[in-house]
Amino acid sequence: MTRRTPALVATATAAVLLTSACGGGVAGDAPLDPDTLTVYSSQHENLTKAWVDAFTAETGIEVQVRYGKDASMGNQIVTEGDRSPADVFLTENSPAMTLVQNAGLFAPLDAATLAQVPKGFRPTNGRWTGAAARATALVYNPSLLPESQLPKSLMDLAEPAWKGRWGAGAAGADFQAIVGAVLATQGEERTTAWLAGLKDNARIYANNIATMKAVNAGEVPAGVIYHYYWYRDRAKTGEGSANTRLHFFRGSDPGAFVSVSGAGVLAASEHAADAQRFVAFVTGPTGQRVLAESDTMEYPVGGGVAAAPALTPLDELEPPSIDPAELNGPTVVRLMTDAGVL
Repeated sequence: MTRRTPALVATATAAVLLTSACGGGVAGDAPLDPDTLTVYSSQHENLTKAWVDAFTAETGIEVQVRYGKDASMGNQIVTEGDRSPADVFLTENSPAMTLVQNAGLFAPLDAATLAQVPKGFRPTNGRWTGAAARATALVYNPSLLPESQLPKSLMDLAEPAWKGRWGAGAAGADFQAIVGAVLATQGEERTTAWLAGLKDNARIYANNIATMKAVNAGEVPAGVIYHYYWYRDRAKTGEGSANTRLHFFRGSDPGAFVSVSGAGVLAASEHAADAQRFVAFVTGPTGQRVLAESDTMEYPVGGGVAAAPALTPLDELEPPSIDPAELNGPTVVRLMTDAGVL
């Protein structure tokens, strides 16, 4: 009995989208081709498609992609278990990778693939690797918050002086990964206290873009976001960021956290060699150049490829040292729920 049964394929939710390497799309519950390499992706669709198209052009290997959100896709893979049709899992943030990793569903990656990515951007266990990175930043409106009054640390935002003066897309996977960094560096007690301050002080927005636009419009002086939303807006019209600047906390502060986007091969893959080849491609020089030249404004982490010139260099950000595999998503959700933030 193969793992790719029609009954299993039918369990996919309508919220996800299936595309082929040629770019066509069908409903998320449409049957998958069992003879085609299958990627479950929570990464940006345009970046994933660029990777897939470049990989197919180089290797001739066709790829089909099912899209969804980090947590939902991670949970879907865990629910499907060793009968998942996925061969490769790509994410925006690492907690979803850890969820699948802790369920024992990843195969070890080839040593040559791991060697393409510096140790700080992949877990020490070798079960998956980083494929891109996004830096935590404070977007601020200098007409409301002069540079001289910027917080010294992300942790300062829990202080009473910041009540009503900052915002965040707290419900999203991006911000939950940032809370994961607070937990990893500060411990549960301090994280709980910080989340209580967030509940009291912060205005909650739908996501990073809404947070940035609120700061730009003067609704709040500052907001916690990932860097690339600001740089992406600047590279286009600047409409959502014209009145703002970006501040990096640095100094190993929790607010200097760099989130790793992951790539891993499922242990039950029926196309294991092609799946390993895909992850090697994505994290190698060609795949990382595809990332650097895309409009996502994320950081390359492998292949010795430099980031887009507009970005603050990754090696200047001074993030805290965190093993990406140790970001505890379930505990973060529990603490944020208990704090009334979720």
